[in-house]
Amino acid sequence: MRGASHALEKVRQGRKLRKESQMSQSVELVKNAAGRMIPTVVNGQPQVPFQGVGKYTPTGRKAAPPVRTCNDYPRDGNKVVAWEQRHEGREARRHEVPERAQQCDSDVEALKIALRNAGVRDGMRISSHHHFRDGDRVAVPLFQAAAELGLKDLIWFPSACFPCHEPLIELLEAGVIHHVEGSMNGPIGNYCSTGKMRGMGVLRSHGGRWQAVQDGEVHIDIAVLAAPKCDPFGNANALEGPSACGLLGFGLVDSLYADHVIAVTDNLVPFPCIPWQIQGNNVDQVVVLDRIGEPEKIISGTTQLTKSPDRLMIAELAAQFVRDAGIMRDGFSFQAGAGGTSLGFAIYLKEMMKAAGVKARFIRGGSTKYLVEMLEEGLTDYILDGQTFDLDGVRSMREYANHQDTSPFTSYNWHGKGCFATFLDAVVLGATEVDVNFNANVVTHSDGKLLHGIGGWQNCLHGRCVILPIPAVRDRIPVIVDEVTTLVGPGELIDVVVCERGIAINPRREDLMQALRDNGSRLPIRPIEEIKAEVEKLCGGAPAKPKLGERIIAAIKWVDGTVIDCVRAVDA
Repeated sequence: MRGASHALEKVRQGRKLRKESQMSQSVELVKNAAGRMIPTVVNGQPQVPFQGVGKYTPTGRKAAPPVRTCNDYPRDGNKVVAWEQRHEGREARRHEVPERAQQCDSDVEALKIALRNAGVRDGMRISSHHHFRDGDRVAVPLFQAAAELGLKDLIWFPSACFPCHEPLIELLEAGVIHHVEGSMNGPIGNYCSTGKMRGMGVLRSHGGRWQAVQDGEVHIDIAVLAAPKCDPFGNANALEGPSACGLLGFGLVDSLYADHVIAVTDNLVPFPCIPWQIQGNNVDQVVVLDRIGEPEKIISGTTQLTKSPDRLMIAELAAQFVRDAGIMRDGFSFQAGAGGTSLGFAIYLKEMMKAAGVKARFIRGGSTKYLVEMLEEGLTDYILDGQTFDLDGVRSMREYANHQDTSPFTSYNWHGKGCFATFLDAVVLGATEVDVNFNANVVTHSDGKLLHGIGGWQNCLHGRCVILPIPAVRDRIPVIVDEVTTLVGPGELIDVVVCERGIAINPRREDLMQALRDNGSRLPIRPIEEIKAEVEKLCGGAPAKPKLGERIIAAIKWVDGTVIDCVRAVDA
């Protein structure tokens, strides 16, 4: 049996030549409707440039998985990779596993068996979901198993990746993984920013990911889905078990469209697993690991309530705006992101709703304990949840029928027959940059580094009033700029920017300004240009433009699958 160290050395051979060849290829650019120069081809696949909000209409039919037959599956319904196979010779193989993977050597062996059974080959696209966020314990052993099998040039198609996936950089370097097509948070995004990844990264929203698979733009060869509770047939949910994370909506499209689906669990239960969020009839194999995730790490630095006095003030101003503009009324709906300021907004809005005797019809999650408290206190009829951001959200989804799990199909898919996001009266989201035309950026920082993913952010821009509560200054650098480094959301969809220096309303929304006047609001409404000038005076001028190279390292997709912008490598 080849160890991972031998496999990595083998796939490294020839990598330098392949990289030099890839980097020497010229990329044809074209200007899209937003005025951004974008590549016409990404990873060998022709692209449609962004044509404007609501301007692109697809044609054709949805993609479909291969036809399967019960002749090829166990009659007793047991699809579990043999436990005996998994543990046979475990100690003998320990010395062959890289040091950083020693804690999951048995997991690597089990996943090797499953990958072989799936017919894995070089260059395949392998997908995963991120409901565990920084607590995922499946993706790293999965690709370490691929390395031990001697595979190369795999495409990883996660719904997002996090700092816990940093060990995969070694496998990107070695050529086991060719490139990542998914939202990149932290180390892998930083690695991509340096121009070291051989292929081009592709960032999509949650709804855009579903759209890409459904429309046949992305073909998944093997889907590997972490399942906190699973039966031998493959029915699965995330409500119970030591790794319960609430729901599996980000992996649902993978289960429906992939050629081969592997459910990975640490909590195998007798058939049937009820309720099932993933249906066993879409699953080919079940693998049992020691541990698939750490739910306590669902909470990260970006999903904790801010302690900054300035940002709490911003959160309160945003809530006051929703109240004073007449948006907060009986039967209204809202979505607040999981950032620290957005969490503060939810707390302030809750108190204003109680004071006014107002009840929401539904709240759109990512759920947090603050939204759960609103449900438990009768301030909303429903939480419609796309992912849980803390363990209170997991508990609530398990206990309350009106805390409903959803998927990007039900909520966000722009190539569907309607989109929940358009029903939202207020949407409160974060941003890394906003410009004077209300365009916004959520994936790169002012230095141009790609450190964040899109998530559901783009999809939520279709709400009726989109509010960005952001600090005017971050790390002594102005956040309001002349032009965003990377265009992720068009300004025509962003209605309000709230910062500690005041509130800027998009001139397109005269109705919001009139509502504030009619209601006698005394909120500090100011032109965005005025706020920008004041902040620059305080900071000693506008922020320096990032030093970017010529090489395009990632494409940014709009919700309809068109390319809205691209990210260039950061000069060393």
